[in-house]
Amino acid sequence: MFRVVLAHKFHYILFILFTFGTTSFEDDGEVTFISELFSKPAQKLTKYSWYGNTRLYRFQIPEETTIARWNFTVIKGHSLSCTELNVSIHLRQGAPPVINPSGTLFPNMTMWSPSLSLTLPVTSLGSLTFNLSNPAPGDWFVATHLPEDDGRIEQKGFPSCYYLFQPQLSIRRAVDIAIIQPGMLLQQTSSPNNPARLKLYVPQFASSLSVSVEDCSSVEHPGRGNCSVDLSLGSNSLLDGPVKVKCLSTHCSAFLTNPPWGTWLRVVVESILDSKTVTFSITSNYTVGCKPKSLGLEVDNGINLHSNSRNTNSSIAHNSSTTNSPAFNKDSLSSACVWSIPVLSEETDILSLRFTPVNGPNVVVRATHATLLTYPLPAQVTGGTFNLQLTLNTTNVRLGNSSTVIACLSPRAPVLQVKDLLSCNTTLFGGYGINVNTSFPKALVRLPFPLSASWYLTLQLMCNSECDNMTVVSLEPEVFVSACVEDCGTFGECRLLRSFTYLYAACVCKAGWRGWGCTDDSAAQSFTRQFTATLLLTLSNLSFVPAIVVAIKRLYITEASVYLFTMFFSTFYHACDQPGKVVLCIMSYDTLQYCDFLGSICSIWVTILCMARVRNIMKYTLFLLGTLLIAMSLQLDRRGLWNMLGPILSALIFMAGIWVYHGVKRRHCYPPSWQRWVFYLLPGTLCVGVGMCLYIFAETEENYYYTHSIWHILVATCVVFLLPPRERSLAAINWTKGWRTD
Repeated sequence: MFRVVLAHKFHYILFILFTFGTTSFEDDGEVTFISELFSKPAQKLTKYSWYGNTRLYRFQIPEETTIARWNFTVIKGHSLSCTELNVSIHLRQGAPPVINPSGTLFPNMTMWSPSLSLTLPVTSLGSLTFNLSNPAPGDWFVATHLPEDDGRIEQKGFPSCYYLFQPQLSIRRAVDIAIIQPGMLLQQTSSPNNPARLKLYVPQFASSLSVSVEDCSSVEHPGRGNCSVDLSLGSNSLLDGPVKVKCLSTHCSAFLTNPPWGTWLRVVVESILDSKTVTFSITSNYTVGCKPKSLGLEVDNGINLHSNSRNTNSSIAHNSSTTNSPAFNKDSLSSACVWSIPVLSEETDILSLRFTPVNGPNVVVRATHATLLTYPLPAQVTGGTFNLQLTLNTTNVRLGNSSTVIACLSPRAPVLQVKDLLSCNTTLFGGYGINVNTSFPKALVRLPFPLSASWYLTLQLMCNSECDNMTVVSLEPEVFVSACVEDCGTFGECRLLRSFTYLYAACVCKAGWRGWGCTDDSAAQSFTRQFTATLLLTLSNLSFVPAIVVAIKRLYITEASVYLFTMFFSTFYHACDQPGKVVLCIMSYDTLQYCDFLGSICSIWVTILCMARVRNIMKYTLFLLGTLLIAMSLQLDRRGLWNMLGPILSALIFMAGIWVYHGVKRRHCYPPSWQRWVFYLLPGTLCVGVGMCLYIFAETEENYYYTHSIWHILVATCVVFLLPPRERSLAAINWTKGWRTD
């Protein structure tokens, strides 16, 4: 019933949002707008301990979207034990958000930028709206989670508080935006409520771009030069916003250095005069600092050195050096502008991609010409980690410490003029700069969840007196995408996660290690603690030895074999289940876990049935039937609550019925001896009750080793108290018939 009402509420919210999205947006003059609504299904939130606890959603924002409005709704489930808390929401464009709620340390040389974080307080129903003007087109990701996990182990099946999260996106998109042609004036009007929305195409190899507003005047007061507009170039991706220029005269311009290649650029001109409409002319121009006549592989000679001169197709032959560095043509070098290296990409596995220069692992770097390599990252690998490692070949290199190879890694547009590490940023997008020299020949950069774009690596040698214009050094760039950072190290496991059709990876850490790559040892468990925990969890199973001895002594051989089975597999399951270095697995982990769960429940089942005191044929039939049903239920849901409660309640009801029958038949309380009640049944029941309370309510990640070991001891101890005494007559036992031969 609750799910039906909840679904009805979500459909009602969708209807309200769709109505608002299609009717609240006003018409903007000549530009036509349409509204669209996107919704994702509600999912249950969990407390954060690693990235797998987040709920990840992906939205697609189309081109020419002017307004994006997210609506986040959280509905609380059971009111029992539910408290008010804050739901964390993270938003990022181009790739999943990189978050760090715990404040842990990232692996060395890991570069990341924080995403937009929102907080939604939740009592019974929480809702939050976030608006974004001129959003960047493409994939947008929303990640959400509850506060950090307190370490409490909740048993599956018990009533608990839960929270359902549902994101919805409504957009307003223009369908007939005017296009600015380079070098041509375009007449436009703009008002405070109706800005002029335009776009222009930035071709590849454009090194700078200018957009100019001319002949701007007010419609209400023409010819007076009363014109004030805001000119913005680019889209809003939260981390990187558009470039804005305030125009207070009839002419103004906005400039971009290293604009994004091969993409449409948004241009918005908005009047900032109160209730006044302005007219203006707008034009654009771009310059090409280095446009090669051809780019890529030559049929005969491989790689070209590209320049602005007519001699752009001059090839460079390779010498026989071990560093694969080419022999340069001095004439072509004098007019060259960039040394472009074609790159081969190869998919090696899921979320794994490797890039290799086509002419070998080494590339040449000069002081006069930048070396450029391009790495296109498709959307399907943005859930991994982008790795760049540079290794300087120091063989036959005579450079001092003041001479350095500077590398700039930037998305969407390269940095063709490298001056220092600070020059690795473009106007609209940030970049990453590293350097290598003879003292430090290796450098590394890791980018978790990289943007889906073409990444450009620019290399250039910065010399002082140690080299001349013809000095060449060899460098090996190792570029690849991996699922996790160094496969999460020794104390972590890299796991592939899926959000609908999108794949991404994250590290789950063990033994107290934390962080994005399980490299933060601030809360790591020592070897002594790991060894102690293993001893407690394994040796505590030896408490079943007295139960086995008592069962054999009382001639309950079948029950004793079940206890032996439980002791054996519980011991080796916990020896294999340890998170650190003290681990021993004699079988597969899944097999050991299944046998441990099966043996534990069957031990309780056979003990209670043995206490019922029924005939052997009925008892052993129930033994076998119950074991088969328990095995089936464990296969369906191994950690389900009713896997344990079902057999316990069924056996207790059966035992109570038999005891009531004996009591009515004998007209006396059964068992008849008060000593049996006081010295056996009451202590055994107390052990069971305390053990169940510890198992269900008291276990946490911190005290698991102690509480679960006590649970082992209490369960084994209760068997000693609860097993009934031996049958009085050997004929009633009749267990030796199976050994006789006729």
